[in-house]
Amino acid sequence: MYRSFAMGSLVSALTISAAWGTWTAFKPTGAADDVIKANGRIEVARIEIASKFPGRVLDVPVQEGDMVKAGDVIAKMDTSDLEAQLVGVQAMRQRAVQAMARAQGETQVHRIQASVAQMEFSNAMDLRKQVLVSDSEVKRRQAQRDGEQTGVNIATAAVGEASAARDEADAGIKRLKIAIADHTLRAPVAGRIEYRVVEPSSVIPAGGRVATLLDTAHVHMTIFLPTKVAGQLRVGDEARIVLDAAPQMPLPAKVSFVAAEAQFTPKHVETPSEREKLTYRVKLSLAEDVAVANAGLLKAGLTGNGFVRVRSPENSWPQQPSSSGLPGSFPN
Repeated sequence: MYRSFAMGSLVSALTISAAWGTWTAFKPTGAADDVIKANGRIEVARIEIASKFPGRVLDVPVQEGDMVKAGDVIAKMDTSDLEAQLVGVQAMRQRAVQAMARAQGETQVHRIQASVAQMEFSNAMDLRKQVLVSDSEVKRRQAQRDGEQTGVNIATAAVGEASAARDEADAGIKRLKIAIADHTLRAPVAGRIEYRVVEPSSVIPAGGRVATLLDTAHVHMTIFLPTKVAGQLRVGDEARIVLDAAPQMPLPAKVSFVAAEAQFTPKHVETPSEREKLTYRVKLSLAEDVAVANAGLLKAGLTGNGFVRVRSPENSWPQQPSSSGLPGSFPN
């Protein structure tokens, strides 16, 4: 026996009767326990295209209803300030590179001087053994050697400091280039522009929304089923979606979600017993290839019916005899 979920407050009684009559006309005798119908609306995944940074919008090359591909430009923002900062950081990097080159040269000079000072100190030690020079001369040569070695250490530290400054500038350049690229907002997936929120020359804050993109590859219908039916469903079970706008074209779907807890039946859902006290929310999702192939038809908010099968999956879906005015059959 069917449990019929027809349209409530948003659909007239005449539409409800017509929908039920259509289903009754094409269901075969004896299939009442196989397929359960519930009304619902098409829902399409929405993606908010927003800016990570505050700034002025230069261009919004898309219009509402446009189909876009992944990577297409949705909006461009002003990057003149970031580009100026990038020039400054690049100059800082060049200065760090030159400072490192100078420090490396000074290091080499101090090493040579330290080597010469070591030779002079060794000679002074030999002469002291022969009592040809005084102790003060030996100490002077030793101090000179130690000073040159300290100069090597200082020059080596300057090389490290200049190298760190160069790395810091490289990180700043990378960060600014990423920020400049992020000022061009692109579509993360293929889909359809639902809303264009801003116009060129608008100033938006960080996180400001520019457009809303519908991911036409991820489409589902949410229906509500009573305990007796929901308890027999499993994620992955076959289902069908029949839109009021295209009753002759049932779309193959699968059960992608069954709520773990029951909830009170929403007011817009009608049941055979007027209203079930508790129902389970169930999602019927279209395969990506089916959703993409019917992207022109599938629009968020379209009303229709979802059908689930609660008996053995070996049973085929009911046929639609031509006498009903709905030629064809549910695809298996």
